[in-house]
Amino acid sequence: MRQLPPQIVPGQPLTALAPMQDVTDLPFMRTLGPFGAPDYFFTEYFRVHVHSTLERHIVDSILQHGTGRPVFAQIIGESLEHIERTMRELARLPIAGIDLNMGCPAPKVFKKNVGGGLLREPAKVAGIFRLMRATAPTLFTAKMRVGFEDARHFDELLSLVNEHGVDLLSLHARTVRQLYRGEPDYSWIRHAARTARCPVLANGNITSADKAVEVLAQTGAAGVMIGRSAIRNPWIFRQCRERFSGGEIFRPRMADVRAYVDCLWAATAQPGLPELCQVPRMKKLLNFVGQGVDPEGSFLKEMRRTVTYGDLMRVCDAHLVENGRAEMYFASEPHANVLARPNHEGPEPDDAELPACSL
Repeated sequence: MRQLPPQIVPGQPLTALAPMQDVTDLPFMRTLGPFGAPDYFFTEYFRVHVHSTLERHIVDSILQHGTGRPVFAQIIGESLEHIERTMRELARLPIAGIDLNMGCPAPKVFKKNVGGGLLREPAKVAGIFRLMRATAPTLFTAKMRVGFEDARHFDELLSLVNEHGVDLLSLHARTVRQLYRGEPDYSWIRHAARTARCPVLANGNITSADKAVEVLAQTGAAGVMIGRSAIRNPWIFRQCRERFSGGEIFRPRMADVRAYVDCLWAATAQPGLPELCQVPRMKKLLNFVGQGVDPEGSFLKEMRRTVTYGDLMRVCDAHLVENGRAEMYFASEPHANVLARPNHEGPEPDDAELPACSL
């Protein structure tokens, strides 16, 4: 096991931004930086198959994010030949390591026996780990869930983590079939932290700095990996560091959130991109922000009905700054029953209804 890159505050638990497809891209990484970057970034996944090349927009997120923090490049695939080729290509980039996706829960992904689908085949995982350990130009890391339908292969997979010298394991404490429903079972992370010879990052519903401290105390993990809550609350990594050090925690007000909305709009803008294309991208991100605005979900309901930039910003102004709201505190935890993605977090949907995964 090799040494991990130094963290922002030496001696504190690690923090990492979870890889989220179509979210942890260059605009979002750039946006997050000034609010308080994590110790480590993980990219969207590079698809690995016979015709694959390194997607330019993900390469740009490695080269141009400008935060000064290390970036791990995530890959998803199963072909040893093409994984080896992709790793050689990634070795030319300034990355901290290469991360294997073994957790994506989207049916269109696991039905191809990649992402979370790999958890059904430990023998295949062993072959991929063996290859990656032998050819990794830097650190070799993995992100996984506790299993596909259940945890029947969990101990075998942890043995493979040790056998093949994985440098860092990020563990989402749900199965693939659970998607994002129900409470994560952090006992699996505690078991992994005690069993794995590498540091383990706890992932799954790390919704605030207080929750991070609680989960670390429960699990003994080396740090936390945060995904959706970093979209809702871009200050969360800063707040974690403040909480870990015992200092005063920054509490954003609604006016701060309104300024964040402007940052997101500027970040998602592209030359020549029509307004009607940028607004849906913003609404995707604001689905998460809205979990902290009001307990009734009124902001989300109104925001989702907007079509133009003007309509969207009027809704944001009405809920975030008008009528004395500017000085109100933004919720530190998501409001109960205000769902960012109902088809992921609500009742069981048909597979066809599921969007692309984000981990």
